[in-house]
Amino acid sequence: MRRVLRGIDLPASVRLETGPGDLLRLGVDHERFGSAEVYLHGAHVTGWTPPGGAPVLWLSAQSHFRSDAAIRGGIPICFPWFGGGPADDQKPSHGYARLRDWRLVAVSEDADGVTLAFALPVDDGDLPLEATYRVTVGEALGVALEVRNAGEEAVAFEEALHTYLAVSDVRQVAVEGLDGARYLDRLGGPEPVVQEEDVIRFAAETDRIYVETDAAVVVSDPGAGRRITVAKSGSSNTVVWNPWADKAHAMADFGDDEWPGMVCVETANVRTGAITLAPGETHVMTARIEVAAG
Repeated sequence: MRRVLRGIDLPASVRLETGPGDLLRLGVDHERFGSAEVYLHGAHVTGWTPPGGAPVLWLSAQSHFRSDAAIRGGIPICFPWFGGGPADDQKPSHGYARLRDWRLVAVSEDADGVTLAFALPVDDGDLPLEATYRVTVGEALGVALEVRNAGEEAVAFEEALHTYLAVSDVRQVAVEGLDGARYLDRLGGPEPVVQEEDVIRFAAETDRIYVETDAAVVVSDPGAGRRITVAKSGSSNTVVWNPWADKAHAMADFGDDEWPGMVCVETANVRTGAITLAPGETHVMTARIEVAAG
């Protein structure tokens, strides 16, 4: 553990500990800002609970906590490609960032919250992209993925903060903020579809990539008596996903009866929204998750 800290002093609100599967994680417990957990494996945020509230992020009870597998739930980082990439021929699925141990580079605490910063080591065969990820536990949960092209030629990449939100019952929630936006239905044809309904409601498996939108999205959950807002910057896509019963049953790290308790609202730059960086250029994508009664 000393090697992980590398001279970094932890404030009293932050602890370094061993989680399931002997994976190292940082825990945050703050009287004002609540609690959170972030694993070094994937720089993966697995939990955030505001003071006196309920968990905002969903985590599968069947998740694999192994060094060779992604954690199911929380906020996986999909990078430097999404799914199988633009041509659907890249492995591992959703890129290598969520399967690597990120390096802890800084921890700080101030009046705005507790911030943890991680860096993704660049291995042989990787794209020449340096990534830094900052997680701020404050009045809201803030995450920021900064990518720099350290190579000598332009590089294109995809990225997504694959956020799993905890809900009382996905069949009773409404997702607001995307009316009038175009989306690619990953379960349908290749042509974009315009969302004509004011809100998204769920009655079957849903997998949509909304394009050319920077809108904040609100998950209205009357069963939990709350509204979760996901605001973003540096992102032109929003992915909305729930696997429903059959797909959940087919995934070994997803409980058969867990799908009603979650919905993914993902901050992303994928497919036609992929980012191209010139040598030395940097791009930052952020998401801010807030909770209010409602």
